[in-house]
Amino acid sequence: MTCNLMAVFFTLQEHTHEVNTGTMERPLEATRMENTTSACVLMERKTHVKINRKQVMLAKLRKSCSCTPEKLKNFLMDFLPVLRWLPKYKCKEYIWGDVMSGLVIGIILVPQAIAYSLLAGLKPIYSLYTSFFANIIYFLMGTSRHVSVGIFSLISLMVGQVVDRELLLAGFDLNDDASPALGDSSLQNDTQSNTTAFNLTIAGMNAECGKECYAIGIATALTFVAGVYQVLMGIFRLGFVSMYLSEAVLDGFATGASLTILTAQVKYLIGIKIPRSQGHGMLVITWINVFRNISEANICDVITSAICIVVLVTAKELGDQYKHKLKFPLPTELVVIVVATLVSHYGKLNEVYASSVSGAIPTGFIPPKVPPFNLMLRVAIDALPLAIVSFVFTVSLSEMCAKKYAYSIRANQEMFAVGFCNIIPSFFHSFATSAALAKTLVKTSTGCQTQVSGVISAMVVLLVLLFLAPLFYSLQKCVLACIIIVSLRGALRKFRDVPARYQVNKMDTFVWIVTTSASALISTEIGLLVGIVFSLLCIIVRTQRPRTALLGQIQDTNFYEDDLEYENLSSVPKVKIFRFEAPLYYANKNYFLKSLYRLTNLDPNLEVARRKKYKKEKRHLKKGDHTTANGLGIGETALQLVPKQTDFQALVVDCSSILFLDTSGVNTLKEILKDYKDLNISVLLACCNPSVIDSLKRGGYFGKDFGSMQEMLFYSIHNAVQFAKDQKLLCCKICPVPVDSHSVSMAGEF
Repeated sequence: MTCNLMAVFFTLQEHTHEVNTGTMERPLEATRMENTTSACVLMERKTHVKINRKQVMLAKLRKSCSCTPEKLKNFLMDFLPVLRWLPKYKCKEYIWGDVMSGLVIGIILVPQAIAYSLLAGLKPIYSLYTSFFANIIYFLMGTSRHVSVGIFSLISLMVGQVVDRELLLAGFDLNDDASPALGDSSLQNDTQSNTTAFNLTIAGMNAECGKECYAIGIATALTFVAGVYQVLMGIFRLGFVSMYLSEAVLDGFATGASLTILTAQVKYLIGIKIPRSQGHGMLVITWINVFRNISEANICDVITSAICIVVLVTAKELGDQYKHKLKFPLPTELVVIVVATLVSHYGKLNEVYASSVSGAIPTGFIPPKVPPFNLMLRVAIDALPLAIVSFVFTVSLSEMCAKKYAYSIRANQEMFAVGFCNIIPSFFHSFATSAALAKTLVKTSTGCQTQVSGVISAMVVLLVLLFLAPLFYSLQKCVLACIIIVSLRGALRKFRDVPARYQVNKMDTFVWIVTTSASALISTEIGLLVGIVFSLLCIIVRTQRPRTALLGQIQDTNFYEDDLEYENLSSVPKVKIFRFEAPLYYANKNYFLKSLYRLTNLDPNLEVARRKKYKKEKRHLKKGDHTTANGLGIGETALQLVPKQTDFQALVVDCSSILFLDTSGVNTLKEILKDYKDLNISVLLACCNPSVIDSLKRGGYFGKDFGSMQEMLFYSIHNAVQFAKDQKLLCCKICPVPVDSHSVSMAGEF
């Protein structure tokens, strides 16, 4: 064969190449392809030295187990990134922005923390603890300069659902006022309506535990286990789990959870007392109970809620409209809380109108306690989705900020940071935390430079914890519910984006709808699982039934495209070019064959069977037997079995979209090679990537010695087409068997 054959072929030659591990054989792949000078282009495959994984693992283990002062220092600075960046802190340049953003976030954080305690089913004091400790720990361990870690509505909801479920299982009434925390001297007396008590062993001490004590015990146990999961994921580098949470799944989960949050706050908005629904279908059951008891609505709470929502929404809309003119966001939530507390206190709304209020919020810190280990087994499964969601939101927001402000984060360290933001605070009566989008955006817009702003926010929360907390005694719960509902604007606005999302990607829209529906109508945890499974199924379906096409040549070029998608394409005489836009593996091999046979209008198996039967009937005809087993005349049968005139004698398979082959995929290609060969149709492969070529070699597609490789494998579609023409494959190697004149005459007789 000569170079001007304009074909691409591969030959294997032995080439000695010295490497540090010894002498290895290196294959040369000679590629012949058409160009203006008809020159040969040699493509030489690189040799990949086989790695001894055992030795590599042992070397890494020895390196990781060795301990030197320098390594210890680096480990400590990696574990506590604050030791790296704080000594380089540019005080004059950064301090003003950090202080301003810290104060603004602290002012926003206090009312949100108090409000989100309703979602978690806990007293407001625990939300304040959570906000304080999370900011301090992330300051020490986080790698993002701008993300705001603390209490988050979705995480609070997930915690609250577990707390409510366990309280019900323990026999507590969810509609009673919670009994005081164990160890709080200001709130030692249980209410008369809640007399259930349980003996828990906490830190080696037996204590009678009331409702509030049991609730915070569940929350801290859940938080501790979630933190342990996150740390273990960091140790084993399992951050890749977050890759299975697509944007559509996360958006759907957030929207569905927002509907659940909204539903849970309705009873506070209108001041009715309905049982707190648990389990699957909570959203539907709650709305049914709301409409059944709507006549018992508290008029004071309804009016207060309407006023607060109007004020909050108006302020938010004005803030969004004029945010480029404002140096920092308006502290609307704080203003609303202060004014509402004053009105409730001096108007005696609780005494006169029976409006539900927050109640006493103690000052100071409750002594730390070990989370109850006997509750950890009960919540171990619930902690897993909590850990994953918390980590995913934190890392995604951290990466967003890092990309925007041109610095890098370490995802694995972020997992450690979030994990310890859960583990350590769980000893101080806190519950699970995560990065929050709204507060992060506020933080970046108010000049934040580093996590020093987090310390400032923690100081604001500490001020409330030590001195100001009792002032919120008269704050109505409906005001807190209004703050929560208005904070859901962003997630609820996703419904407006559905048409645009559908235009961009229909499959992602279906994923979003399914995840949203499952999260809202079933439960948040199951909704997340359903979303992940459904998105994976969508990927499988895409590869199981991918696009297939026959290609035509773009006029006056060497390029080929889908003849159903583009105009003015010319077909290549006697050549079919088939494209399969997916990996070829066990799940889609049948679809590959069906599509190929349908588009080429030729099933080689049926055609071979037809030809064999035709020859058999022809032999019967020559012997003088003019009838068949089915009673038809042999001439009539012969006419039915005349071999089909094939309109092509070369099949080019465009493998550019086939990412990989498994054993079934290789066998499928070998099958079509054999079947079409029986019809004297050549099968040529084009645009194969190295992985596919290696799979074909290992599967014996090219024979034992790869001798026919140069006539089967091509660098481009055009090379394959030109090879077919130059080899005169387009000529009929075996003329179609004509209909025998004797058969025709006999058919006429019958």
